[in-house]
Amino acid sequence: MPRTTFLLQGLTAQTHMEVLARLLGREDLDKALLSVAFVTKSGAELVARELTLAGKRADIFVGIRNGVTTREGLEALLRSGANLYYVDTGARDLLFHPKIYICRCGNQATGIVGSANLTVGGLRNNIESSVVFELDLDQEEDLLVASSVFSQFDQLASSYPQHVGRVTRSEQLASLHSQGRLVDETDRHRALAATRAVDDLPTMELKALPLRTPSRRSGTAAPSSPSVVESPETVAWSRTTFVQVWRSKALTERDLGIPSNPGTHPTGSINLDKGRLPDGVDHRHYFRSEVFSELEWNPRSHTVDEAHASFRLIVRGVDRGTFRLPIRHTTSTTSKAYRQRNAMTRLSWGDAREFVAKRSLIGRTMELHRESADPDLFAIIIP
Repeated sequence: MPRTTFLLQGLTAQTHMEVLARLLGREDLDKALLSVAFVTKSGAELVARELTLAGKRADIFVGIRNGVTTREGLEALLRSGANLYYVDTGARDLLFHPKIYICRCGNQATGIVGSANLTVGGLRNNIESSVVFELDLDQEEDLLVASSVFSQFDQLASSYPQHVGRVTRSEQLASLHSQGRLVDETDRHRALAATRAVDDLPTMELKALPLRTPSRRSGTAAPSSPSVVESPETVAWSRTTFVQVWRSKALTERDLGIPSNPGTHPTGSINLDKGRLPDGVDHRHYFRSEVFSELEWNPRSHTVDEAHASFRLIVRGVDRGTFRLPIRHTTSTTSKAYRQRNAMTRLSWGDAREFVAKRSLIGRTMELHRESADPDLFAIIIP
């Protein structure tokens, strides 16, 4: 059973810096793991001496593409001799955010899990809270906890080779900075640019990403509570509450209307299929009866209904404006496509196609959001 204490920095005498420095400075240190969302130079330098003593016994995982982590901060960590890794989720609105410091010394492991980043504020100046836990590795339950923490981070680079990279040279940091994925502390304007990195890295695929979908029809169960869009890149429209109603899997050539096979013509639409909907949601009916239920639907043919809605399009953090787009739904429930559980609802790109028909978006995901008060207004976000 771990022994735990509570650390409330700023309102009690002890700081995260003091606890972390003491752990890293132990002569019997076998292995250290540091994982944080943000790093700055001044924060890294607070424990630079202890990190240098730890050297290759320390593994450090740091989030980038977040507008906060700096090139100078990672340079300071690199100079310490620790094993340095960056984590780039490929999307500004999907942060690598775990903050944990854990050191294994002989038959003990001590960890700090809480809110503190590797910055001066996080380690010393802010009001931050953490739980400090001590594990006895001679006890099976404690050993399992410590082993789980270390092993899961040990597997990050091999599990996500596109998104987790080892930093061994300053030139790598210079490249990440030039791509807008790291902030330059000498140029604060660059911090804004860092939130708008442009590259072909697909969004990191998570093992579990629950979709919160409120229902608008009486008698229909709604999964959990809604998730509200609050992306920093979309401040211009985020004052209105949008609720995520669907998220795709990795976008394909067909989805984006850019087929590469000779003789294949672009469809100009995206199938609204199962995507990442919960298992209990039937996508064949979900979009017509739930997501777009309050639109005005009219027959286009004897098996296809059509409606129109306004969609705000945001691609890679850039607001491309609002487009009036058609949605078509196949009503037949006896067709081969229906029996094979194919998509019954399609969204046509229309005039928005010029902004989505780009090969750099292949492998990314698309999010569909609905405005909670206006049944005619939606948002499409491709992070």
